[in-house]
Amino acid sequence: MELINPLVEQYAEAFTTPEDELLQEVNVFTAKNHSEYQMLSGHLQGRILAMISCMVAPKRILEIGTYTGYSAICLSEGLTHDGILHTIDINEELMSMTKKYFAMAGCEKKIKTHTGDAVKIIPTLKETFDVVFIDADKKNYAVYFDLVIGKVRKGGIIIADNVLWSGKVLEAAATMDTDTKAISEFNKKIRGDQRVESLLLPVRDGLTLMRVK
Repeated sequence: MELINPLVEQYAEAFTTPEDELLQEVNVFTAKNHSEYQMLSGHLQGRILAMISCMVAPKRILEIGTYTGYSAICLSEGLTHDGILHTIDINEELMSMTKKYFAMAGCEKKIKTHTGDAVKIIPTLKETFDVVFIDADKKNYAVYFDLVIGKVRKGGIIIADNVLWSGKVLEAAATMDTDTKAISEFNKKIRGDQRVESLLLPVRDGLTLMRVK
């Protein structure tokens, strides 16, 4: 399903602060070398993440799902001078490349990478986070939320990507595949959770912003 008219999206990008050269390089590299290029946050969503980070001025950020590092670089833009971003990914092969881009962006000292199962890693992080970005395997979205909600300060922001899942969340429950059903259940869970206020934005593949009460 085409969620957003491509011409509208192009117009939005044209009137949004452009990617810098490094983010353009990450974008092009990912497109050329990874078949799942659509997993990249990309220009418009990247600027949204950067804008939120700069508005919050976080001291601690948690990202669940590093991929090729694009979103981490965007989120790092708003970190305080002593801020740290923890990013977790299960794919060890990607980490050497993402670390290279973090160094090129000048934020390598502010980013701590963790390789492995986020479900096991998150409980070991003894931090209070200002911003959390969830963008990993869809079946565990609800699990990730439950693991991080107690680690986010009051007024902190949790962001979840892919909450429209190419429009598949509109399907009848009986026809949903496993990932679609997981996203659909996650969306319902967030809507009913009194610990957060939520806003689902129809940007790209859907982005939910949650503010911890």
